[in-house]
Amino acid sequence: MDLGISGRNALVCGASAGLGYACANALAHEGVAVTITGRDVVKLEAAADRLRAETGAKITIAAGDITTEEGRAAALAVCPAPDILVTNAGGPPSGDFRQFTDVQWQAALNANMLTPIALIRAVVDGMVARRFGRIVNITSAAVKAPMQGLTLSNTARTGLTGFVAGVSREVAWANVIINNILPGPFDTGRLRRNLSPGPEIDNQAAERGMAAWAARIPARRVGNPAEFGAACAFLCSAHAGFIVGQNILLDGGEFNSTM
Repeated sequence: MDLGISGRNALVCGASAGLGYACANALAHEGVAVTITGRDVVKLEAAADRLRAETGAKITIAAGDITTEEGRAAALAVCPAPDILVTNAGGPPSGDFRQFTDVQWQAALNANMLTPIALIRAVVDGMVARRFGRIVNITSAAVKAPMQGLTLSNTARTGLTGFVAGVSREVAWANVIINNILPGPFDTGRLRRNLSPGPEIDNQAAERGMAAWAARIPARRVGNPAEFGAACAFLCSAHAGFIVGQNILLDGGEFNSTM
């Protein structure tokens, strides 16, 4: 299927690895010119080189912390008028909510709620004026089923979900479409680190952890990041204009619900 977005410009956050990279890759394969952001300029440049080699697309980088005003300004200086925005930021730490400080709460809200809102605010009016825009927020399956110990993430991402529910319906008339993708377990470096007992990735421990998780999932496996990227690319496509303000859960059926 031709997604009808060749020649468009995209800004994809947190795209040096993992799900952000998978989204950038899928969009680049569709002929989209992609700007990728990330904190580590070396990793970001390596990711850009891989994307160029794999897709032949125009790839630019905007190094910086997207959760800061300076990082967002740097990204928007490189890609000032994106047709497509994919927001993505790493999740906050787990733990007992009683132990979190105000600084930790503010950091979680900033990274996983206020930063996406700031980026949407910066680009949405231009999208409305051009009568085309696609915004996809990478959130978490915890929005549907809050996870024990992930109170910071549960709270911040649910706040973003409420914001998107309202604003997505305010701009859909202009063919500006905003949705969220809620990932369950995907085989990324982040998941492997989370399943490793020490500070470094232990692939054997990670494989055991993923196998145990897969046993609880109807699909009997964790997700492939390429699947996530393909879903994101479709939501960014010319064919997704009637999908408004939705929370698309990609979890292999782990969350059991009729709705």
